[in-house]
Amino acid sequence: MTTHLELRDVCVSFNGFKALNQLTMNVRKGELRCLIGPNGAGKTTALDIICGKVKPTSGSVVFDGTALNALEEHQIARAGVGRKFQVPSVFRELTVSENLEVARARRPGVLANLRWDMRRAGQAEVERLAELIGLTDQLEQPASYLSHGQTQWLEIGMLVAQDAELILMDEPTAGMTAQETRKTAELFARLKGRHTLVVVEHDMGFVKAIGDIISVMHMGQLLAEGTAAEVEAHPDVRRAYLGSGGITNA
Repeated sequence: MTTHLELRDVCVSFNGFKALNQLTMNVRKGELRCLIGPNGAGKTTALDIICGKVKPTSGSVVFDGTALNALEEHQIARAGVGRKFQVPSVFRELTVSENLEVARARRPGVLANLRWDMRRAGQAEVERLAELIGLTDQLEQPASYLSHGQTQWLEIGMLVAQDAELILMDEPTAGMTAQETRKTAELFARLKGRHTLVVVEHDMGFVKAIGDIISVMHMGQLLAEGTAAEVEAHPDVRRAYLGSGGITNA
């Protein structure tokens, strides 16, 4: 598979503090990459750099041949990069169906989206998206009625509806029940291959269930990379996490 996302020697400084220090990472097209590490390792900052929320002090970010660090956030989104933050951002007063339709329309301005004709946009596609994210039975429910996990799935469905080729997710299972976490792992299995996924996560059980490759970050740098077994056995990882309960508590 070809490289879809490349971070090369990326540095980010905040008032003299290096949040990212020469971070280099390559993610293949269709891959599900997990970023793990302790708080302050730079994981969320790495996502911020990719989606344009933060600009690198130096280095480059290239997605599908396009230099992202030269673009603004909205331009990066239009280039096919979608970001899901820790707190879901859905239209709670709208139904699940309407949320997916707003995302599909992709017109500038929420009011223009709300005026979009469902028949023109394609009810069949909305139903396909609902089936993908496991919300077929909730299509006509307001988003405010959804559980925490269902709200997370709806937001992921909205990113898919926007044709995001690269989906960035920050701790998607935080606050979920064990059953919701299992369903989220199943959803990610359906998404990868068709989409490239980069997931920041602390739940190592979830990471082992979903991840193709795991990148371990430490003090703004890439410490190790590989399968779960490879990173757990890596000497640098073992030294960094010695006495902290192991990488399982990352």
